Amino acid sequence: MIGKEIRLERIMDRNTGRSVIIPMDHGFTLGQIEGLRDMTRIVSDVSEAGANAIVLHKGMVKGGHRKHGRDIGLVVHLSASTSLNPDPNDKVLVCTVEEAVALGADAVSIHINLGAPHESSMIESAGMVVKECNRWGMPLLIMIYPRGEGIDPTSPQAIGHCVRVAEELGADIIKTNYTGDPESFRQITDACSVPVMVAGGEKGGDVETLSTIREAIGAGAAGVCMGRNAFQRENVRQFVRAICRVVHDGADPERVLEMES
Repeated sequence: MIGKEIRLERIMDRNTGRSVIIPMDHGFTLGQIEGLRDMTRIVSDVSEAGANAIVLHKGMVKGGHRKHGRDIGLVVHLSASTSLNPDPNDKVLVCTVEEAVALGADAVSIHINLGAPHESSMIESAGMVVKECNRWGMPLLIMIYPRGEGIDPTSPQAIGHCVRVAEELGADIIKTNYTGDPESFRQITDACSVPVMVAGGEKGGDVETLSTIREAIGAGAAGVCMGRNAFQRENVRQFVRAICRVVHDGADPERVLEMES
């Protein structure tokens, strides 16, 4: 396990046991969206702001990672789909763990949608990825959500089921939705043996978003894995710095925003 432990320290703060991860894999799904047009600049922004790691697809590593300034952990995303697909929830593997090793990744990630029509294929792919991660000593972040017809994406029962599936598959870190309620989320994190991070969710106001993050941390979350809610802000560096202060220092959202402004 020594390889995994060394790599995990590059994406998780060893003092707090928490992490701020900024996924930037959205271009594969949505195209040339705002915030991800200049990858070198946006990686520099979130890195200098103190984020622990970013998530990229393999083709973007050479164009946007570790070009200038502060280093930042690299998570290579292995699965993908596009918004043009009749079923955008159908994620397929587009990269291997071995490719990620060659790219210098500190971890890899996959995406599973429980309740989607192709759930079984995504779980099967995850099983194969876990085997390869164990072979290479590569940490695995499983992004898993309850998504399907008639499924409440914030249901504590559904989110708890997602977390348990990811844990039983062999995830080293899990990303899922926040239930919106600290008591129910605490029950989920208490019942899981690996770090559970919350997704960014829909873009909200600065104070509102930071307050939700702080609440989730108080309920046992190991940090936040936030994409558009971070890199599409007007002042990305300022907002990501504020996120890091809330996650790692327990800072008050309103006060930290005043200090950053």
